[in-house]
Amino acid sequence: MAEAVAKASIDALNAVADTIADTFLDKDEIARLLVISALAGENLILIGPPGTAKSAVIRTMTKLLGCNYFEYLLTRFTEPNELFGPVDIVAFREGSYKRRIEGMLPQAEVAFLDEVFKANSAILNSMLTLLNERVYAHGGTKIEVPLLCLFGASNEVPEDEDLGALYDRFLLRVYSDNLESHHFTELLNVGTRIERSKTQGRSATKPLLDAPTLRAAQRALQANMKVSPRFADAYKSIVFQIRNEGLSFSDRRAVKMVKLFNASAALRGASEPEVADLALLRHVWNSPGQRQLLADLVDPVVDAWLVEHPQAKTFRRAEVTIDALGKEIALVEEMLATGGPLTDTQMFSQLKNVNDVRSALIGDDRPAAKELLSRVDALLEGLFASSHLSDI
Repeated sequence: MAEAVAKASIDALNAVADTIADTFLDKDEIARLLVISALAGENLILIGPPGTAKSAVIRTMTKLLGCNYFEYLLTRFTEPNELFGPVDIVAFREGSYKRRIEGMLPQAEVAFLDEVFKANSAILNSMLTLLNERVYAHGGTKIEVPLLCLFGASNEVPEDEDLGALYDRFLLRVYSDNLESHHFTELLNVGTRIERSKTQGRSATKPLLDAPTLRAAQRALQANMKVSPRFADAYKSIVFQIRNEGLSFSDRRAVKMVKLFNASAALRGASEPEVADLALLRHVWNSPGQRQLLADLVDPVVDAWLVEHPQAKTFRRAEVTIDALGKEIALVEEMLATGGPLTDTQMFSQLKNVNDVRSALIGDDRPAAKELLSRVDALLEGLFASSHLSDI
């Protein structure tokens, strides 16, 4: 698969993912999923609480793609003309109903719809055909739209059954959460640097590829998709486990995921999808509460395959920054060294912080990580001893 798609395109898309990962804390996986969906030409939605960089990450992605771009924040009062353009009065007087779509969603190559589930019934049907079939009904005819990929964002999954069809158009559902406590100091430093750069008038993000390049890559991928019997067998096993757990996963979605698996393989430099690419199935949930269940089904299969294939090319896994974690632990150690018992609020806050660091270090075989883990365990004992609860 990697041979079918031009190496320059693969390198450019991986550079996009790297740039996003380097710009935003702990968004490495989201960055990879964004470029996979872009290469596959499928829709992706970020879901999570406000203030978790959903819109910022997507906007950065769209700037790096360098395509004709359309963005809109939907509300329940959004009217069709705000997305698809105003009615063409001249054509209407001549007996033809069409819209002036210049600069609107039907002419976009890359689009971002924020709060997409605020869409009302007046625009829903037009949006469905555009997302799924890449066509738009215009003046009594259907025209193909140049849309290469569309990203959505929402604070929550839709509860209205009428929006179920729209939700189904997003193959990948990616959760964007608040950062763990051990990222907090680094978050402040990065955020301050970003705000400072705004006042210094630094140049805007420069595109790393363009629409013709991305379109050619998409066509090459689709024309050369592969599914080996061994991969199909592993895929089938997980799909039926997902269904047995009561999660909805239709045959249509199962087929369309094949394109995403091939895109994942291509971006890893693999010739065809391998079990490692089944990690994408962690992001086919219908509600955030299903995320852990999918991880429990998918992760053991993927991890076992990676152990058996240590030389396999995989995406760069986000490594824990030992220096950053060490600084967090040093702060807690310094606080304990000052003496005095901790209040309940202080204790629970620090326990949360230290436990987050511990979770980040578990399974890390680097010597520095093991050394830091021993300090963390000692700190947990110290925190408990500093609390009045130790007297109970």
